Amino acid sequence: MSVDKVDLTSEGQAQTDPNSAPDVAALTAERDQLAAERDQLKDQLLRSQAEFQNFRKRAEREKLELFEYASKEAIGVLLPILDDFERAVKVQSSDKEYSAGIDLIYNRFYETLKKLGLEPIDSQGKPFDPQIHHAVDMVETDEVPDHTVLDEFQRGYNFKGRLLRPAMVKVAVQPASK
Repeated sequence: MSVDKVDLTSEGQAQTDPNSAPDVAALTAERDQLAAERDQLKDQLLRSQAEFQNFRKRAEREKLELFEYASKEAIGVLLPILDDFERAVKVQSSDKEYSAGIDLIYNRFYETLKKLGLEPIDSQGKPFDPQIHHAVDMVETDEVPDHTVLDEFQRGYNFKGRLLRPAMVKVAVQPASK
């Protein structure tokens, strides 16, 4: 690249060599190209920063969710024991102290699981919902509205608002008309 001679007039205005006009156009084009490249790199940087921030927030959210729902699997494994205690409580025994002991153990175990986030699903008498109920039996009846849960064979549970186990239920259906 060559340096143009600039003459100053008595008024202090610069006069350029007429041969330097192509060089000014080349410099202007180069400046515009560099400005466009700078803007592109700036945009890439901003996008990368935003992407990293989103990744960081997503990772933090997943970490919190992992801690919050880490005990879900353990509680799911304990549900059959809770079911056994419920059946044991329903059995009549001649030994009142034994029955009271079973009741006490069941209540403490159930309350502990509730404190950890276990929530029972109330099904009996409610409309059948395939999202939270598993229909095991269907009975034709006119006594209750169609698709009403008549009986619960196994209680369903949510864990901190998420379905842990659907309830196994008996559902009423309207008799087929003849």
